[in-house]
This record gives sequence, C-alpha cells and structure tokens, in this order.
Amino acid sequence: MAAMRCLVGGRVQGVFFRASTRHEARRLGLRGRAKNLTDGRVEVIACGDPAALAELRGWLRHGPPLAHVDQLVCEAVDITDCDQPFSIL
Repeated sequence: MAAMRCLVGGRVQGVFFRASTRHEARRLGLRGRAKNLTDGRVEVIACGDPAALAELRGWLRHGPPLAHVDQLVCEAVDITDCDQPFSIL
C-alpha cells in the first residue's frame, strides 16, 4: 500500500471540495481524509493502490466544478493508520 499527502490551494473551501474528494477517493477504493486548513488550503491524505493514488492526484488538479485549483503539492508519506474509510475532518 502507498500513501500520499497533498496540499491543494486556490478556491477550494466552501465549494464542496472535501465532499467531492471523499466521493472520488471512495470510488477509487482509497482510504484517508480531507481537511480544511486555516490558511484556506485543503489537506488530503490518501492511502491505497499507487495507480488509484495517481488518478486521485490528477482529479485534485481540477476538483469539483465550483473549485479553482491554482496550487497542488503532493508527496509520498509513510502512513500506518489508514484502516478507516475516506472521511472528512
């Protein structure tokens, strides 16, 4: 299992970004979470198949229709607690 942490910037809060990310991640069979940060970005931690993570990363570049992503930074992380379904914090 692989894991990644992404920070998504732009108009990503108040536009159903986290809920849409949860839907997409669950569709891909991923586990993890999406969380609003105080600086206006969204943090996404996802665990699962590397191909599914790559697909989610591609989706995060655009997000849902009302979002406008102008920054996406992803990195591989070492996560050991990914046994819960993808959730929103």
